[in-house]
Amino acid sequence: MATSPGSSSGSSSGVSSSASPPGALGAGAALDIRTRSVEQTLVPLVSQITTLINHKDKPKRSDKTLQAIQRVGQAVNLAVGRFVTVGEAIANENRELKEEMNIACIEAKRAGETIAHLTDVANLDHPESDGRITIFTDKTQVVKAARLLLSSVTKVLVLADRIVIKQIITSRNKVLATMEQLEKVSSFQEFVQIFSQFGNEMVEFAHLTGDRQNDLKDEKKKARMAASRAVLEKCTMMLLTASKTCLRHPDCESARVNKEGVFHRMRLALEQVIEIVTDSRPNGENNMAPLSIYTGIKEFKNKVEGLRENLYFPSKENLSTMLELILEHTEDFTDSAYTSHEHRERILELSKQSKMELEHLVSVWMQAQNQRMKDIAEDLEVAILKTCQCINELKRELHSAATSMAAELLKYHADHMVLKTLKITGVEGNLEAVAEYTCKLSEQKEQLVEMCHLLRHVSGTEPLEITCIHAEDTFRVTGPQIISAAETLALHPSSKIAKENLDVFCEAWESQLSDMSILLREINDVFEGRRGEKRVYLSLPRPGKHNANLKALKPVKLDTEEQAKIAKLGVELHLLTSDIDSETEKWEDQENEIVRYGQSMSSMAYSMYLFTRGEGLLKTTQDLFNQAEIFATEATKLVSTLHAFSNQLEDDDKPLLLLKIDKLIPVCQQLQITAKTTVQGKNATFIKVDACIQKTKVVMTILSQILPLCYKLLRKQKAGNGYLRSPPPWRENRIQTKINGESLEGKTEAFGVISLEHHVANLTFLESK
Repeated sequence: MATSPGSSSGSSSGVSSSASPPGALGAGAALDIRTRSVEQTLVPLVSQITTLINHKDKPKRSDKTLQAIQRVGQAVNLAVGRFVTVGEAIANENRELKEEMNIACIEAKRAGETIAHLTDVANLDHPESDGRITIFTDKTQVVKAARLLLSSVTKVLVLADRIVIKQIITSRNKVLATMEQLEKVSSFQEFVQIFSQFGNEMVEFAHLTGDRQNDLKDEKKKARMAASRAVLEKCTMMLLTASKTCLRHPDCESARVNKEGVFHRMRLALEQVIEIVTDSRPNGENNMAPLSIYTGIKEFKNKVEGLRENLYFPSKENLSTMLELILEHTEDFTDSAYTSHEHRERILELSKQSKMELEHLVSVWMQAQNQRMKDIAEDLEVAILKTCQCINELKRELHSAATSMAAELLKYHADHMVLKTLKITGVEGNLEAVAEYTCKLSEQKEQLVEMCHLLRHVSGTEPLEITCIHAEDTFRVTGPQIISAAETLALHPSSKIAKENLDVFCEAWESQLSDMSILLREINDVFEGRRGEKRVYLSLPRPGKHNANLKALKPVKLDTEEQAKIAKLGVELHLLTSDIDSETEKWEDQENEIVRYGQSMSSMAYSMYLFTRGEGLLKTTQDLFNQAEIFATEATKLVSTLHAFSNQLEDDDKPLLLLKIDKLIPVCQQLQITAKTTVQGKNATFIKVDACIQKTKVVMTILSQILPLCYKLLRKQKAGNGYLRSPPPWRENRIQTKINGESLEGKTEAFGVISLEHHVANLTFLESK
């Protein structure tokens, strides 16, 4: 393929500029495809062309075969024609790349027409008689056209991706330029004017980077992007209040420090977004996080288990070094003041045992290299199994130590007592009390930073590891910012702006604590093998108004006022999901169909709760209605399962369960009808949203009563009291979670477009404050 010319962003496009369609067509798989939109454009095209190239050359060709080949050739040509139309529209909107884009489009169109001609039935019937070149007489011509087509289509995609990257960089530069102006303003009137512009620029940046984040294939990059954008969301409001405080109290040192901290953090986040988008790392690899224990254990086990296939692959020094590195990281746990004595002793014991098992494995391994006896092979297999079993036990113990400590700390700090006291003493102007409680906040910060550090070691996936690093950084940075905001308020206790500023930083702290509870659940889900499904979201190409492929109705979102109205209902739904999660965790058999349906419904209800906050995977009201319909269907399936279960009960035990089932059935039907009903207009849509969430709440309330009842009946049966007549035949249908809304990645993907627009709208109140 022709590479895109000298732009630094060229190599970071959805297709790497170094990736070219190779000599053989099948090597299209070697393309370095980095975004989902590029992949979904190229892969079907490669598949269709490969079908043409790989057809079997038979002496006799039926009409059916000829027509099938023609259909594929025409489909390729039509698809290329539509693609070229989009490419030309993009070219017309971006003059600097117009010439390159048009050349690539012309090449693609010509190649598509060539393939259509070579596969035309009129030419295929008797090609030998008139000397015409067809797919049967000269396959190399089709291969040549296919290479040209893939090369030109890939070039169009690279150029389109460069435009997207350029848009993000340009948007970032606008934000930075306006931030510099905001830092220098000296009057409220000037600040209001510039911040209004800044807010609009941040909203644009949010939309561009949100599309890019969701389009990335690399989950690690996606998580880093989500973390950076979450920082920008929170810091936008912080920048507003910190700047206002500085303007009101220009001689206050703590206010200046507070404001500078926000600007510095925003610049770092903006820089990281550009690093991800352009796939560059100006500071080298040094800013990569050190190896986590879960990664080290995974690599170590792979090497150990690899001995079965290749006795000579790793060296014994290599294995010993890998284990030493893992055990060195376990010192983070054993040295921690927050690790319990029992966990510490068990970790040390398992570390010692791991060394012994590896020494024994190395000994058997060395013998196996010299003697190929059956007994030695069996001894080696036993040694491999024992080493892996020991390292798995160590992993389980570390996970238990980190998650139990995190659960205790989050529960202990859930009342936010230190923050509440700081606010009260600040308003009182009590500098001595503020100093005392800032020390307590610093201690709390150190605890939470260490908690995040230990959770990172057991996070289980790279995206969750990045989320732990982001949380650790948030606590480390936000703690001192709360302290400087509290000191400012204590020095100016009657200042409404200083009080508002402290409130904003405290809310960010509380929000991060809340996020930690979700993160903890996700880490446990990964450890136990439970992970939710994710929705695919594509963003490229984006030729604006000329894009014929993206003509859809504008999705409806709740505005700020509607979100506020429905927030209380969302919180109530959230509490119910927590209750149901607690109930399902009690069941010994997590594969029980009642439990599985309960978990699935709780997950979907949680995604609806996130929607009420403007977060999560449900972005529009239509997403919510679709989710409500699926939820109602799942609840209906649960009713069938419960009826089957009730048939196994003695008559004395049936009535109460049947009563609950009878309550559930009409609500499920009402919810399905409500979700399917078409409405028009803003007010009608909001009423439908409210009704869907209300009915979901009612279903969840009934479910929270059904689960403990079923659990009680099953426990009686296990105790041997004969409450079940025969083994239950209610395991035919396996369920799958439709949407897991409790993902932190999903939450951060929502990056505050809504909240940013809310900040901008609130500017009208600035001068009055």
